[in-house]
Amino acid sequence: MAHENHGSSGEEAALMSHSPSTSHQNQPSSPKPVRQVQDLPDELVQAGWEKCWSKRESRPYYFNRFTNQSLWEMPLLGQHDVISDPLGLNATPMPAEGAVGDAAAAATAATAAAAAAAAAATSENKMRKRRLSEEVQPSGNSVKKPKVDVPANAPTQPTPNSSSAPGAALLKMFGVSPEDKQAALLRPTEVYWDLDIQTNAVIKQRAPSEVLSPHPEVELLRSQLMLKLRQHYRELCQQREGIEPPRESFNRWMLERKVVDRGTDPLLPSNCEPVVSPSMFREIMNDIPIRLSRIKFREEAKRLLFKYAEAAKRLIESRSASPDSRKVVKWNVEDTFSWLRRDHSASKEDYMDRLEHLRKQCGPHVSAAAKDSVEGICSKIYHISLEYVKRIREKHLAILKEHNISAEAETPEVQDRLVYCYPVRLAAPSPPLPNVEIHVENNVVCVRYKGEMVKVSRSYFSKLWLLYRYSCIDDSAFERFLPRVWCLLRRYQMMFGTGLYEGTGLQGALPVHIFEALHKLFGVSFECFASPLNCYFKQYCSAFLDTDGYFGSRGPCLDFFPISGSFEANPPFCEELMDAMVSHFEKLLEASNEPLSFIVFIPEWRDPPTPALTRMEQSRFKRHQLILPAFDHEYRSGSQHVCKKEEMYYKAVHNTAVLFLQNNSGFAKWEPNAERLQELVTAYKHSGRTLASSASSSSSSSSSASEKERETVQDQSTSRETTPN
Repeated sequence: MAHENHGSSGEEAALMSHSPSTSHQNQPSSPKPVRQVQDLPDELVQAGWEKCWSKRESRPYYFNRFTNQSLWEMPLLGQHDVISDPLGLNATPMPAEGAVGDAAAAATAATAAAAAAAAAATSENKMRKRRLSEEVQPSGNSVKKPKVDVPANAPTQPTPNSSSAPGAALLKMFGVSPEDKQAALLRPTEVYWDLDIQTNAVIKQRAPSEVLSPHPEVELLRSQLMLKLRQHYRELCQQREGIEPPRESFNRWMLERKVVDRGTDPLLPSNCEPVVSPSMFREIMNDIPIRLSRIKFREEAKRLLFKYAEAAKRLIESRSASPDSRKVVKWNVEDTFSWLRRDHSASKEDYMDRLEHLRKQCGPHVSAAAKDSVEGICSKIYHISLEYVKRIREKHLAILKEHNISAEAETPEVQDRLVYCYPVRLAAPSPPLPNVEIHVENNVVCVRYKGEMVKVSRSYFSKLWLLYRYSCIDDSAFERFLPRVWCLLRRYQMMFGTGLYEGTGLQGALPVHIFEALHKLFGVSFECFASPLNCYFKQYCSAFLDTDGYFGSRGPCLDFFPISGSFEANPPFCEELMDAMVSHFEKLLEASNEPLSFIVFIPEWRDPPTPALTRMEQSRFKRHQLILPAFDHEYRSGSQHVCKKEEMYYKAVHNTAVLFLQNNSGFAKWEPNAERLQELVTAYKHSGRTLASSASSSSSSSSSASEKERETVQDQSTSRETTPN
């Protein structure tokens, strides 16, 4: 490639210093290329490589300040030094697949065989996505950007240092040679992500986490105890209240508990205040004395009224209640029974009005009588969880002790400097991991440990492989890849339940074409609530830093403190979590003078209104708000890594509010002006369902998608149902 100008005129994409004093102290003694996004391993940085931005080509390139060499693609670890070894006689062989990047650059940096492999990888990786990173011109250059460095312990996109292709041993299990892998297991058939987009999120360098690394034996025990905890919850609801657990209420309890949990376990809560969960208490109380389902016909309304009256009478007689409460409930129940016996011509509306009247008269007395019992259920589940966490911790520490690994590893000193965000790292080293079985059934990869199997589609297995390759720094030979994949899939399976479509609504993601529009229009390059399975960018926050950090996660959103950047936030629809998210975002916007923007997608719940929506609408950082009508927009399925192609998208059953929270610098750089907003709304008019599937889908596929959509409707509406419709 032609060399760019690396002198002082490199201001074409300069990241200006955070303050005048910092700029003076960091002024280099000789001209250097301008640093923009340092997604480089420490070894490349020490060898003189830096990542720069070409204004002429509108794309990043790599420059070596020692040799003045320039490359379009990331240099490979072990690549020879052109000065000390001009012929490359002492260089390590280049991996067969090359780096994922531009095929033209690979042709100038590798042999013809490596170039052909890289071209194949590139064409497959961009089957369904656009190279927005090359299409979008940098904007907002008038706004000062913080000077950032790359921490020595925080490479975000290392290339495995191996003389053979990364994961070669893994591929041999399938009878696939490394040279042919792009035509076999690791080639995605469908792509719902863009892992080429670099981050613009800047953070302060942070120390490695003290959370223990995942181990299949520990994860197996955790999953078994989680299933027992779910069963305890079901039995307590049935035995004490005579009801089935409210749908998804256990999953929302997990989300709400993790907002306040300060315990050591990444999944089960063990250190929460208050002990009684407001979320679980509220949802159980809503179903007492019976669950009020949606009513469509007259006979259903009549039957529901009778069942409610009978259940209210039975509950008030079996609990300790005041004489006045007993009298009020019994009188209203008898009055209802009398009305039902004499009025045979009542309409559906008459029955619904009578039910609403009965609920208003008896509801407060029934709730007071059941309050202590429901609080007992919430407290019991929490204390069982606490005991389970102790057992899991003991198991984990025993494994570390067996391999002479200390759980209290010394954390390196952290410099007070700004860096581009990088995957979370763990302080304690990982012990040796046991073997995990793997096989392929049609288009599904099955990973098994001690008889417990988890599944993922080939495309998403390929995605995990890429994320691991970009993010993991302690396993260049991919020897721990499969055990970590099993732990990851098992964790999310246990988090959201094993039932059909269970948890799907809590893990829903935006459609691909919406992410493309957000990146193009507002510079979004980061997801605040995602997972390795449903993320679009390779930089994201997720619930579990121990399992997800190896696959690119920056840790939980509420523990992530960016200084600048443009972010998308589509949180799980848990009211306590959404409220905590608003508090977190407002603190970040208040504290930073650098460009900072959050585009938030939450349901427009008005009856009653959610505190999170009300607070954002009244926030001084709100720059604009859009309302997307129900059934006119879509979400990507939370089970996208295992679902059928025709089930990938589902219609939203409620309005979605889109709010732009920005500080002044963020507003100046990514203003939601009329033109950008119109383009975003236009993008929503396209259906991901038609983009992702052929127009000739069969009627049976449509009925399957409809069934899943109905299930998702139930998942999303359950937590807000307080009155029948």
